[in-house]
Amino acid sequence: MNISKHEQRVLHVLAQGGAIRFDRAENGKVHTVSCITRDGFVLTDCTLPVFERLRRRRLIRSRGGQPYRITRDGLARVRAQLDNR
Repeated sequence: MNISKHEQRVLHVLAQGGAIRFDRAENGKVHTVSCITRDGFVLTDCTLPVFERLRRRRLIRSRGGQPYRITRDGLARVRAQLDNR
């Protein structure tokens, strides 16, 4: 499965402990998303189309209305990246 550069960035942030917060419209569909890193910063690469692709591929999941987190399948698909800390 091919994963784009933006999807890789989002998955990497989620693998390090980040989360995707979302707002729902009146009809129940997600209409805004923001990817929050574990340090509290916002990742701008996380757009609604990227979010939908990750959710459709079941690489992220929300449980009980909580923010979206990475799944085991998502962890297996994310490429290792050097963390510049």
